[in-house]
Amino acid sequence: MEQLTELELECFQLRHGDGRAERCVDWAVERLRLDQEGDDLDIVLLASARGMDEVLPLAEAIIVRYRGTARMEEQLLAGKYIVELRAAYLAGRESVQSLDAKLTRLYPALGYPDWLVMLSRNCEYALDVPDFQRPFALELDYIASLWAEAGDVDAFERLYDRERSNRQGMPGG
Repeated sequence: MEQLTELELECFQLRHGDGRAERCVDWAVERLRLDQEGDDLDIVLLASARGMDEVLPLAEAIIVRYRGTARMEEQLLAGKYIVELRAAYLAGRESVQSLDAKLTRLYPALGYPDWLVMLSRNCEYALDVPDFQRPFALELDYIASLWAEAGDVDAFERLYDRERSNRQGMPGG
């Protein structure tokens, strides 16, 4: 199935309160346009779905059918999401405030992963303490660059250096 990763990333974002259901619908419409649905009724239904309550179960069913147990890991999806958030932050479409709300939902939902500690903390601190703006930006760049390079969680973990996060996590660090 073409572009299933795109659908999987969008579903991840929907589950965590930031996705757009219309992107999943657009994905299904594109599969129909390219005649790639292979008589899959869920793709046809997804192309005409409206709202998250209709879209998410159909999209999830499609992912399960084509990925099975080979679904992308939640942390990998989160990392790819962080890459998108960084791009939006640099483009001015996201702010420290909007990122804090997203990271505050994401961090506990992922079970408090070690790699997200400093990013989440520095984002929260940067809301009220201007000296934490730079450490937050450095950590966002660092984490996003590693996830952009990593093809899976193991690859990310081989690249990630918690000591570096700790060092750059403080003002003047």
